[in-house]
Amino acid sequence: MKVHLVDGTYELFRCFYGAPSKKHQGREVGATRALVRSLAAWLRSGDVTHIACAFDTVIESFRNQLFTGYKTGEGIDPDLWSQFELVERAVKALGITVWSMIDFEADDAIATAAHKFMKNGSVKQVLLCSPDKDLAQCVIGQKVVGYDRGKNVILDEDGVVAKFGVSPESIPDLLALVGDTADGIPGIERWGMKSASTVLAAYGTLDKIPAKAKDWKVAVRGAEALAESLNASRKEAALYKKLATIRYDVPLKETLKEIEWKGADARALEKIADEIADPELAKRIERWA
Repeated sequence: MKVHLVDGTYELFRCFYGAPSKKHQGREVGATRALVRSLAAWLRSGDVTHIACAFDTVIESFRNQLFTGYKTGEGIDPDLWSQFELVERAVKALGITVWSMIDFEADDAIATAAHKFMKNGSVKQVLLCSPDKDLAQCVIGQKVVGYDRGKNVILDEDGVVAKFGVSPESIPDLLALVGDTADGIPGIERWGMKSASTVLAAYGTLDKIPAKAKDWKVAVRGAEALAESLNASRKEAALYKKLATIRYDVPLKETLKEIEWKGADARALEKIADEIADPELAKRIERWA
């Protein structure tokens, strides 16, 4: 079997900025409506048997306590923010297991679940359903892979190396050097993707990069300046790596059997259909719990 683990926050943002706006009773519901329809179609395809969806119920997490510049909910469009609670209920109504993250982030829940379920002998593959580069660090061979649902593209371990120039294990180090604007990680001055991937491909981790550029076993343009910048910011780089490192210890109680999709909840979905002004929603469902 295959296990699909969905980044619900990414899906909601994607729908908000990609689907038509829809107001109902003074509330924006377009993104939720689009996501529910998309997931319903996906479930009808028959490709999904075991599925869970993680949401950032709040944007802030334990990482905000480590670094004040880490991403927050500031600046989120009110029409998007107002759908956070609604979309979680909507996905639950479809019969999909939902993990609501507060202290941790959605990525942490997805990584924890992948690490847990991949050990089950009946699981052929775990798909991390998000194009988020953070999750690339969780890819293992062809057993645990990234999956861009919108483009229908799989990213296995060879794909990670081809795309980023480093192995999955080095992704946190890469993000520490180059930064991640989406998460508020500034990176280290002067370091870009090409220089960072070249050096990390040779050394693997930040702490193994020699302090002196003359000792580097790879040729990189501006090596002296890069080494100087990193040496002046080793402490910051270590913090940024910690911020970029996904956790595998989220307390998820569900077993593999419990995330099996058995159908939608008729009563709950009827309520959701009223809230998102989609009276035909039930016709999109082929299985009921």
